[in-house]
Amino acid sequence: MELRTLRYFVAVAEELHFGRAAVRLHMSQPPLSRAIKRLETEAGAALFDRSPTGVTLTAVGAVLLDEARTLLDQADRLRVRVAAAAGVATITLGILGDSADPGATRLADAYRRRHPQVEVRVRETDLTDPTCGLHAGLVDVALTRGPFDGTGLTVHELRADPMGALLRADDPLARRDKLKLADLADRRWFVFPEGTDPLWQSYWNGGEPREGPVVRAVAECRQAVLWNGTVGMTLLDHEPGDGLAVVPLTDMPPSRVVAAWNEGDTNPLIRSFVRIAIAAYRG
Repeated sequence: MELRTLRYFVAVAEELHFGRAAVRLHMSQPPLSRAIKRLETEAGAALFDRSPTGVTLTAVGAVLLDEARTLLDQADRLRVRVAAAAGVATITLGILGDSADPGATRLADAYRRRHPQVEVRVRETDLTDPTCGLHAGLVDVALTRGPFDGTGLTVHELRADPMGALLRADDPLARRDKLKLADLADRRWFVFPEGTDPLWQSYWNGGEPREGPVVRAVAECRQAVLWNGTVGMTLLDHEPGDGLAVVPLTDMPPSRVVAAWNEGDTNPLIRSFVRIAIAAYRG
């Protein structure tokens, strides 16, 4: 059994859907399906029960998933140890500023346990660069949020978070149980500086052109609302702070936590980082 085929199998087993697994692997679905069929032939048993809505693991598939994860982890550790012996065990991670995500904390703990010999250099960026330096060649991998221009990048979604409107606590709309974007149409919003990624800017402005104070950091977003009575977006489960309130937005797409890296980069430190990130954010 080739490691590549086992990676394909793990992707299908974790997504429980061939289409989603193909997207995750950045390949079309037919060759993925053929690879899994060949693996089932090698195993001498079906690995998945297939249905129109997706797939489920068979008992044999569950055993193989456990063993495949162990084998792939060992392969990643081998590559990392070789990199360490060669004196190249350093990875530069880009993150968005003011991030207190428990998933990121679990990831840091798990990566440190798995690769204690790897030096992780962290580059924190403000809200004007959602790729955290990837497009500029300043980092190896980014732990960030979408959407943004993914040209030349591989992007893997780790989690989707519901969104809310950030308002002053004494704003009449703050007394509502929920809001729609149309309820905020006539309000001033905080906006990012000119030149910010258009996809990123549009998302945080609810898909419409907005006017309001220019901000670069999360703290500035909160202060813009507090001092000016503007509105903006925030994660629904974030503590807004004194004088502020968050109201659920029912028609706002979720904010997606992603890992991103340069397309075609085969650095084993990045591959291991992404595998550990997927597990950490599932937890």
